[in-house]
Amino acid sequence: MTEFFGIPLFDDDFYKMIFRFVINITFLTLIIRWLYYTKTKRKDYIFAFYMVGIIVFFLCFTLKKFELDIGMALGLFAIFGIIRYRTTSIDIKEMTYLFIVIGVSVINSLANRKLSYAEILGANSIIVFCIYIIENIWEVHKLNSKKIQYEKLENIKPENYDILKKDIEDRLGFEVSSVKVGSVDFIKGTASITVKYPSV
Repeated sequence: MTEFFGIPLFDDDFYKMIFRFVINITFLTLIIRWLYYTKTKRKDYIFAFYMVGIIVFFLCFTLKKFELDIGMALGLFAIFGIIRYRTTSIDIKEMTYLFIVIGVSVINSLANRKLSYAEILGANSIIVFCIYIIENIWEVHKLNSKKIQYEKLENIKPENYDILKKDIEDRLGFEVSSVKVGSVDFIKGTASITVKYPSV
């Protein structure tokens, strides 16, 4: 094998890496573009989900040769679980999809010779199938969410919740299930509010 400064120029694992990456990106696309995006219509997390999945895949695959499989996998779950993208508030659904993306990428990259490709494809397919069932069949009372800027700061007090909810319903023109007050900008005199409402 030809080497350059002690590093081989080519390894047969390259073909394995490309094949597994195709599997990984295919199932990530099913999860992110088909299951997640069609239900939420949110584009702001698509880039993050794809890049986290891709980076985790290559990170696990390249470090796998150091035989850190189990410890590294647990470490990655712990790291991303702690980070939680602290620069912004992430809903539990987005956190769950982030966990799924990391899990799928770890499975596809760390699987060794004891796990056949049929088992890898089967595991990925089962995950996609379960997400589809939960998203489209079990979750009957699906709630949509919308973020709005609200200017009547006196209504965001806890004791004025009913007044706030009624005012938002009158403005939006449909019934609202819940109202959650986020960040407040006293300089601009507005508050960021997340409104949840039933699907039509």
